[in-house]
Amino acid sequence: MPRPRKALIAVEDTPYYHVVSRCVRRSFLCGIDRETGKNYEHRRAWIEQRIRLLASLFAIDICAYAVMSNHLHIVVKIQPDQANNWNLQDVLARWTSLHKSTLLVQRYLAKGKLSTAELDTVHSCADVYRERLTSLSWFMKCLNEPIARQANKEDGCTGHFWEARFKSQALLTEEALLSCMAYVDLNPVRAQMAETPESSEFTSIKERLMPSFDILQAIAEQTRQGNLQHFRHPLKPLLPFEGALVAPPQQGILFNLSDYLQLLDYTGRVISSDKRGSIAELLPPILQRLNLSQQEWLTRATQFEARYTTLFSRRARRDAA
Repeated sequence: MPRPRKALIAVEDTPYYHVVSRCVRRSFLCGIDRETGKNYEHRRAWIEQRIRLLASLFAIDICAYAVMSNHLHIVVKIQPDQANNWNLQDVLARWTSLHKSTLLVQRYLAKGKLSTAELDTVHSCADVYRERLTSLSWFMKCLNEPIARQANKEDGCTGHFWEARFKSQALLTEEALLSCMAYVDLNPVRAQMAETPESSEFTSIKERLMPSFDILQAIAEQTRQGNLQHFRHPLKPLLPFEGALVAPPQQGILFNLSDYLQLLDYTGRVISSDKRGSIAELLPPILQRLNLSQQEWLTRATQFEARYTTLFSRRARRDAA
């Protein structure tokens, strides 16, 4: 018997979860449908745009993701402490980026005059929104529902697009987190959608190595589709690799990115009997494929977070202006 979602998501046990959503009726999320010949490749951008924008609004960080032909994988870290630091204005701005909210909230944001009782109601609404913005269920609801509506509109049909609710798996150990991230990052290689992890489109591993996400385009596309009211926050980077445990308490992933890449490269070369693809044995190691020496990689890895954040924060400010 399926267990209720609240019994599966317990941040006090682990903040890390692996999430999977699959399509029904042989629907293609993206790629080329071999039966009909239709090309749905553009839908992969919808998913990646939605994941990155939602993560920037929710108290949820993205460790890994891969957008496949008829399903998607996401590894997340739920961070309720982030939401605890948001003030009233910030909570309402985040929520109304996605939803219109109540008339009282709209009046408050428009600087309208409210009575004490009405202000109390606005604060009560904000408490509800704050909790929702830390919820994995609400994150997936805000991800999947707009995609389903847009895909059904494009396909000229109605009904379910996704297979029931999303599936989630708690990652209770460091080994579980590491192996799950590697599994997700190698999915396109195993499915013969890409020859190497760094060449796999619409995946977290490529975005980490060769950042190309365009926040301005994402905002414009999601707004055009009617799935975004506004977006006035900087783009949150993927959860960084922080290496060894340090003080204060660790916020990122407890591994070195260089070690993870080498492990990913090794794992991708192992031929699995139940998967079609693998990294070719004749290919050089991943750091050589990226034309990076160990020293160059060390410099890039230690400065990646600052450079990435600065780049997209500047774009975000330009868009807001």
